[in-house]
Parts: sequence; C-alpha cells; structure tokens
Amino acid sequence: MKKTLLPIILFLASTIAFAQSVERPFDLVLANGRVMDPASGTDAIRNVGILDGRIAAISASPLRGKKILDVRGLVVAPGFIDLHAHGQDRFSSRLQALDGVTTAFEFEFGVFPVAPWYAEREGKALINYGASVGHPAARVSIMHSLDIGSLESAEATGGSAAPSQRRPPPRPARWADDVMTPDEIERLQGLLQRGLDEGALGIGFGLAYTPAASREEIWRAFDTAARNGVLTHVHLRSSGNIEPGSTLGAVQEVLANAASTGAALHIAHVATTARRQLPLVLDMIDKARNNGVDVSTEVYPWEAAQTSLASAIFDEGWQQRTGGTYSDLEWVATGERLTEESFKRYRAQQPPGAVVAHIIPAEIVELGLAHPGVMVVSDGPIYVLGRGHPRGAGSFSRTLGRYVREHKALSLMDALAKMTLLPAQRLEAVVPQMTRKGRLQIGVDADVTIFDPATVGERATYQQPVLPSTGIVHVLVGGTPIVQDSSFVTDVFPGQAIRRTPKKTP
Repeated sequence: MKKTLLPIILFLASTIAFAQSVERPFDLVLANGRVMDPASGTDAIRNVGILDGRIAAISASPLRGKKILDVRGLVVAPGFIDLHAHGQDRFSSRLQALDGVTTAFEFEFGVFPVAPWYAEREGKALINYGASVGHPAARVSIMHSLDIGSLESAEATGGSAAPSQRRPPPRPARWADDVMTPDEIERLQGLLQRGLDEGALGIGFGLAYTPAASREEIWRAFDTAARNGVLTHVHLRSSGNIEPGSTLGAVQEVLANAASTGAALHIAHVATTARRQLPLVLDMIDKARNNGVDVSTEVYPWEAAQTSLASAIFDEGWQQRTGGTYSDLEWVATGERLTEESFKRYRAQQPPGAVVAHIIPAEIVELGLAHPGVMVVSDGPIYVLGRGHPRGAGSFSRTLGRYVREHKALSLMDALAKMTLLPAQRLEAVVPQMTRKGRLQIGVDADVTIFDPATVGERATYQQPVLPSTGIVHVLVGGTPIVQDSSFVTDVFPGQAIRRTPKKTP
C-alpha cells in the first residue's frame, strides 16, 4: 500500500511546487537530468528547482528559473557524505569537491579542543564540515599538557601540517605508551564531555595508535558516549590473526563495549583492518546488529593503507600481524619502496613520516564495498607537498567508475546510498540537521553532485595522488556551485558546520 501511494505523493508534491514556481522563479534549475534518490528510489528524468539553498521542486515538467543548467545525460544525486576524512584543510576540500563530496567529517581520530576547530572554519569552508572529540588528542592534552588539535595533522604526517609546538612527543611517550592512572581516566572523561558540550558529533578512537589505553579507559569513554547519545568511531586496537592481539579480539572488544554501555559504534575501514578475515568480521557485525547492538562500518576503495611509520602499528612483529613485508611499504615523501635498512632509518627519524602500505587484497576491497550496509569513505589524508594516499582525491569517483561501471560489484543506486543516505541516517539521531542531507527531495538542503556515469572515475594514483577525478561535472553546496563544468569555482565558501546541540546528561 505504501509503495502504491508513494508515486502519487511525489507527483502531488511536485505539482504543488511547480504551481508555486509560476509565481517566483527558482534561483537555479537543473534541467533534464537523471535524478537518483536512494531514499525514495526515484530514478527518472526530472527538472530540479532550487530556491534559497533548498530543493524546492522536482518535476517532469519544465521549471522557470533565473538560471537554467542543462544536465541532460548526467546523474543528479545527493551530495556525497564522507564520514572519515582527515584532510580538513582548503587544499583537501578542493580535491574532495572535485570528487563529488559536499560534507566531510573528521570522525575517526577527532579533534581536541573542539570549539577552536569549529571556529577557525566558520565562513571559510568550501564544503560542510564536522568532527568528533578525539580520544587520542585528549590523551595528549592530559598527559603532556599539549593541545594538538588532530592526531592526524600533528602526528601521522610527522607534524608537517601543524606548528611544532602542537606535535605530540615522539614515541615512546606517555600519550601512546603509558597506562592512565585512575585520576587521569576521570579527567579524560571530563575532556571528552567538554568536547561533546562544545558540539562534537561523537567520540573518535585511534586505539591502534594508543596501545596502552586500558580496557577500563575505553569502556568508560564508550559509557560517556552512551550517556550523551552519540556515535563512537573506532580504529580497532589490533589487526591480524595472531593471538593475543588479533582482529577478532579487537572487534569483540568494541562490540562488547557497545553492547554493555548502549553506545552506538562505527568501525573504521573494516577491509583495511580485517583483510583476509573480512568475511568473518562482517558476519560478526551483522549478527551483533541483528541482536540489538547499534553498529555500522565502512570501506575505502583502495588496496593500500597509509599511516605514520612511527605508530604502534609498526612495532616489533608488524610483519607477522599484517602479513606485509618491507617492500610493501612505500615512503610517501619519495615514493620509494622500503628495505629493512631504510625502514629502520626512517623509523628512527624524529619526527618520521608516513608510508603507504600495499597490503589489502583487491577481492577483499570489493567484498567490503558490495556488502549490504557498508558505507563508502575516503579516509583522506592531509597532503604534504602534494604527497600522500590517492584516496583523499578519488575514492567516490573510483567507487562509481571501477566498482559500479567496470566490475559491476554493486548497482549505481546501491553505491549512491552508501555515499549519501546511509551516512546521513547514521548521524540523524545525533544531529537532526542530517535529515536534510543525503537525499534529493523537496525541502532538503541543495547539496547536489552531478556526474557522468559513463566517464566518472579516479585519476589519482599512488605516484600522482592529487590528480582530481574525472566525470564529476557540477557540485552544489547549499545551492551554491563549487564545481562547475568539472572546474573548481574560486572564492565561494558555502560550507556550513555540522554540529550537535548537546543534551543534558544524567
């Protein structure tokens, strides 16, 4: 019955909107495009009217507008939402926009302190932005009296993107390698609460980077998240099939924390961490969800990871844990593959830099992308002198080109849902603002990505990681074009903060 009524309701809404448009022309009309909206299932040639930054009409009939943009032959989709993007600087945002992204979150590592992070972006953002409060950065604040902002900007790139006084002390150091005292754990919960009170969207954990964080410390942080009704976004504590310290044990830790506290859980880049164990890990996640645990996960569409060579991931035994070798590691600064000698030399540097680790089987990436409910993210890095992982420049277009058009691993509508509707829905309970994102319907924000399904794809490579995508033709944020005719639009900053209004905790 509901399916029968839906087309009638959509038709009536479109008719009403069209009648209203006769009196006032739309600011912009997207004419003759293939409108695809995962929320309603719409896949049809339509005209879209935009007024005051919102979608005001979707009609089969022509619409009157101050400006008409003919998008015949192109897909008109909701703007892509990236739940996992460390690159929050202007350079990264331009690459993200050219990849179709209209909203990007620093969710995994998060930031601390939170208020200044939001303040420094206000009125200067190309795309919409938001962040969690970062457990790693809060740890640094307590144990070293340093406010570093984001662990990614301060540590993962060797501090190159942050002032020297904001770098965490090089490892071994208390922030990563020491167990907190009971008093410090109590203070930590206070800092996490402060970040949530300042509008953070959740709590971000980089457990592989803070190996000394105790089970109690992390459980208490999950409990803080639960009491505030926010999401936890977790880089798992460990990876591999060697016990203790396997991927399965790391998954069980966070599932148990979520189940016992009631916190919502989002597991970062599951294919990257699980690798050959991905089928079992996805089964664990699915069964936990079916049994009442609020859990979700994500994948980026690349066969390599990137991280700091100084991190605990590369502590003694890393080859056995990851299944990787020295030659699998690519030194970001030069593009060279490492040897035992260069690995030791670069790791001894203070601060060291990042490596791209070619350790993820291609079939595992495809399995993760195609699995129901798994979201698409970039895990985009902060680029230093144009060097870094190409995932920050081409993850969404790569999904559409390689995995939808070429491999046919998933349908175009399913891929769009993983990039738009699913991430929006994941945050709706925390930020009602997200009910107006990830959809292409009357009344929602006019965040729109328009692309050519026949040509969309990534150009970025590991050798040339900042080449912009192809086939992304137009991108709008709040009705304002930021990409037009596949070219970046200068001197516009329509990006808005995605920020929660804190509720009182018991």
